[in-house]
Amino acid sequence: MELTLTQRLNKLLDAYSHCYDISRSEETGDDTFPATATYYLRDDNYLISKQHVLSTVEQYEYVYFFLCDHLDVPTLRKQIALSQQLGLSNVKPSKTHMCSYVTLVVLANTIDPEAKQLVRHTRYRKNYLLTLHGWMEYHLAAMECSSNSFLSNPAGKEARKNLERNFAPQEKKKKGAK
Repeated sequence: MELTLTQRLNKLLDAYSHCYDISRSEETGDDTFPATATYYLRDDNYLISKQHVLSTVEQYEYVYFFLCDHLDVPTLRKQIALSQQLGLSNVKPSKTHMCSYVTLVVLANTIDPEAKQLVRHTRYRKNYLLTLHGWMEYHLAAMECSSNSFLSNPAGKEARKNLERNFAPQEKKKKGAK
């Protein structure tokens, strides 16, 4: 039985919900994402007690999910620009900010070959105060449901692996097989 895009999104959100805060959008217009996920980590290093903080680092990730029946280049460019804009508006560089990742995860039934190339070649990274206030990196991952293929830009390998863990066909290996 083939899963619909919404069922795939629900399965993916369930996987993300273990470490991320999930928000669902009630509107499904052109300029909204059906769901977003936010991750926050703060790590403090102490000397002897919590009163003597040696260093603090903060990591953030903002994940935007997009569903479509057919993904073409204009639609993908629009979603990349929108997710970058929303993600950059959330980044607050400071001396404790180490990194922020903005991620777009696309689930589409079919993807144009040109859009596949755009997924593979999209790159964006921004440094804040020569990385003294951290950096931001853009991740992009996509799944073509009809062919069960997974794509990502070089920075989005982890997002692609998460898609593969949830949707790649599992090959059953017999015990003792080489």
